[in-house]
Amino acid sequence: MTIRHARSTDLDALDALEQQCFPPEEAATRASFAQRLAVFPEHFWLAEEDGQILACVNGCVSDSPLLQDEMFENADLHNEQGAWQMLFGVETHPAAQGKGYASALMRRMIADAKAQGRQGVVLTCKQELLDFYRRFGFENEGVSASQHGGAVWYDMRLRF
Repeated sequence: MTIRHARSTDLDALDALEQQCFPPEEAATRASFAQRLAVFPEHFWLAEEDGQILACVNGCVSDSPLLQDEMFENADLHNEQGAWQMLFGVETHPAAQGKGYASALMRRMIADAKAQGRQGVVLTCKQELLDFYRRFGFENEGVSASQHGGAVWYDMRLRF
């Protein structure tokens, strides 16, 4: 497995992965991915094997202490000097799930965010993923105000 940052040429593969991993009402659009790749490709961590992207972690950086729904669609809210690494998505191709790809990407993203001097990492997740993120030291801050995709989300934070 190779871990690398995204390139603009990854757009098709990332869009396909997103559509496989999230329901339509929660999945990022191709246009949103194109904008993210143009603004913050170094905040995409990809797990690749034999030239195929098997998993992805991505998100902008912000001074906001909470992940806000508008961040998903507006890459211009990215602030490279921001205090918090936001995570928009953690996804693994269905055929590659359970093999440690997402965990490897999480460890790398956390190490990179620390090295960049961030205060920590912020994400929202569904209830069934709370334990996954707790394994990396994230704390549950309760039900999020997020309305993204009409789901119930929990605010999670990892402080450095």
